[in-house]
Formats: sequence, structure tokens, C-alpha cells
Amino acid sequence: MTTLSIVNPATEVEVATVEMLDVEAVDERIARALDAAGTWRAVDPADRARLLRRFADVVDAHREELARLEVANSGHTIANARWEAGNVRDVLAYYAGAVERHSGRQIPVAGGVDITFYEPIGVVGVIAPWNFPMPIAGWGFAPALAAGNVVLLKPATLTPLTALRLGELGLEAGLPEGVFQVLVGAGPVVGQRLVTHEAVRKICFTGSNEAGRAVMAGCAERVKRVTLELGGKSANVIFADADLERAAAAAPYAVFDNAGQDCCARSRILVEASAHDRFMELFEAAVKRVRVGDPSEETSEMGPLISAAQCASVARYVDEATVAFRGSAPEGPGYWYAPTVLEGDRDRPSYREEIFGPVVSVVPFADEAEAVTLANEGPYGLSGSLWTRDVGRALRVARAIETGTLSVNSNSSVRYATPFGGYKQSGLGRELGPDALLGFSEEKNVFLSTEV
Repeated sequence: MTTLSIVNPATEVEVATVEMLDVEAVDERIARALDAAGTWRAVDPADRARLLRRFADVVDAHREELARLEVANSGHTIANARWEAGNVRDVLAYYAGAVERHSGRQIPVAGGVDITFYEPIGVVGVIAPWNFPMPIAGWGFAPALAAGNVVLLKPATLTPLTALRLGELGLEAGLPEGVFQVLVGAGPVVGQRLVTHEAVRKICFTGSNEAGRAVMAGCAERVKRVTLELGGKSANVIFADADLERAAAAAPYAVFDNAGQDCCARSRILVEASAHDRFMELFEAAVKRVRVGDPSEETSEMGPLISAAQCASVARYVDEATVAFRGSAPEGPGYWYAPTVLEGDRDRPSYREEIFGPVVSVVPFADEAEAVTLANEGPYGLSGSLWTRDVGRALRVARAIETGTLSVNSNSSVRYATPFGGYKQSGLGRELGPDALLGFSEEKNVFLSTEV
């Protein structure tokens, strides 16, 4: 096995080394999962729920440790990292409550009784991204475990530390050996093996569209179930009748949170033309107030990008665009990039493509119809916001925008109790919410004849 160096993106200092699995080691872990699958699916639902609640409690007890680990590994601000660890806890607790409610139906039919059952798929591979290593992993493994599956979690090679710790905490909480395993390794090795191995019955993938298409193709070849959460280029639509002060104050955090490394980032701001100049005045002041700095400091609101390569990628988009104004960022070691606002040229890649950095384009629109047209441009449809005081308009526009998650007079994207997922090329399927266990279950129909 080879080792992987983990670097703190705020300091460029190595913080850990981890072992990378090869194909043979992955096969051994899959075999271990298969051995555990029968035992786990046979656990009494009340006991399975109890174990997941205990897992949530153990995560809660280690929340600060997990948060500090994420700050060092991913450069997330400490406030964000605490929320992320708390989200893992909350998602586990939520789906612990779903175990005993995951019931089938009795369907009226002639000549007998018809019953449906939900049964585990078996071995599930969860491939998590580097931008939100803890919560997105939890969105996959918590409902999968609750539905009676065993889980192989592959974290991104850039950010494996909290995943490894969660694997240890699962064992500490009492999960049987083999039920929840963390596999660190390169995507073409570990991820590809999870896709190609016949014993892995479902893949839950979050990442780039390019990688997602490869995962989808591999799953299609084997008729393997797959959930995909891919890219986004979400719109923040602001009408002239909105509370402009509130919309402008909130807008930086809708795109610069996690240094813009967020599929839900509202990286296109569409502003009604009559309010454009006033909004830009308010927005500039708000952007320049964003505190970019050492993510371990309580006052920091934005940390570094994940890597030097990501910094270079973001800079290429900005170099060919027109900058309206910028915020500030530290100098010296670390992968820093200042919050940047571009004049919205719709022909530029910076407007059309997902940048995955703290960059936003602002474009005016004439009326409601044009706002919808602009919001629906492009291949993505993951999230978005709209701001207006007109309730009728809010409902009309919300229904017309092709996106899976949308907030009115808010920039909130994710709640663990509500479904999350995208339209168009932003993905397939839904995560979170009351129906998530359905995505990790096989529905079996049984007919019992009552005729003699």
C-alpha cells in the first residue's frame, strides 16, 4: 500500500499521512461487508434504531474533535465545521427514527391479500466529495444503514480524515464489524472497484459531472442502482420589490460560504434592472465585510480553497472576465482567494460554468419572464433563491425555475428533513427527507391467495 500526505490548505503544512488501499485490499473489504450484510439486515429494527441513536450520541460527544479535524484537513471555518459535525449527528438521529417506520403497504386486490415489503439492497458504496466531507457522507451512510444495508464509504483523497474518524466512532458506538467501513484510495482504484464489483449493489456518488458520468456508465453496464449529486450554477434572483438591504447582506454567504466550493452556491445573481445599481452598492459593502482568514479563528467567515490547483482553476475564470469589485484575503502560505464579483457577461465561461470558488457574476433582467429564462439557462438545476415581497410572484417563479431546491427570501439549501437533489445534469435521485430510505431499499410485492 502507498501513503497519502494530507496538507492543511490554510498553512500548506502536512497534518497527517494515511494508507491508500489497492484493488486487492478493496476486494477484501467488500468481502468483509458481504459477511456482515446478513447479520445487519437481521438485526431487530428497534435494536438497529438504538445503535444508530448511539452512533449519533458518540458523534455528538466528539463534535469539537471532528470540527477541528475538518478545519485542519479542509480549511473550513470552525463555525462551519461544528455545524457539519452536528449535521452528521442530526442525520443519524433522524434516520434512527425512520427504521421502525419503514413499512410497506397492504394493497386491495381480488382473490387474496397483497403486501409490499421494503428490503435492504445489500452492500452500498458511498463516494463522498472533498468540499463537504462529513455531511455529504452522512447523507449517504445514515439512511443506507437505517434501511438495513452495509456501507463502504470512500472519501475524497484530499479530505479523508473525518471519514476515517467517523468509521472509528461507528465501531465505538457498537456497529458490528464490517457494517460501516471507510476505504481511502484513488478514485480510479477504490471508486472504480466499487462501481465494477458485482457484490456492491448501489453507488451513491457526489462529485463532478465528468466523474458522475463515468460512475453512471459503469453502473449502467451492470444495471447497478445509482444516486448522483453533481454540479450546479444556481441563480439568486432578486426583484426590485424585494428587501434589497436584506438580500444584499445575505448574498455573499450564498456564494462565498466554504470559499464558494459548494454545488449549491448562488454563483449567478440576477437583479431586476431598476434595482441593479442600488443592489450593487449594497452588495459591494457586504462583500468587503466578509472576514477571510485563519479558519480556526472564531471570527473567520471564509477560509482557503482546498488546493493550489483549485486556486489556479478559479484564477483562470477570473482572468478572462471583467471584475466589478473584490473583497480581501490573507497573503502568504495557504490557498487563499479573495471574494470576487464579476460583471455578468453571459458569453463568458465564468457565467456559464461551475467555478467552485468565491466568484459570482451579476446580470440585470428586465421582467419576470426574462428572470425565469436566465435562471433556467445552462445544464444545471440544483438550487437557487428568489427575493420578492409578492407572494404570487414567488410561487409563479418558484414553480417555473427548473431546480430541485429553491428558497424564497432566504438562501437556505439543505435541511435533513426535506428532500435534496437536482434537475437536469445536476443529478439523479433525491437524498435526505422522509423518503430517503426508499432509495436504499428493494420493494417486494407478495400476493397471498385466499381462494380455496
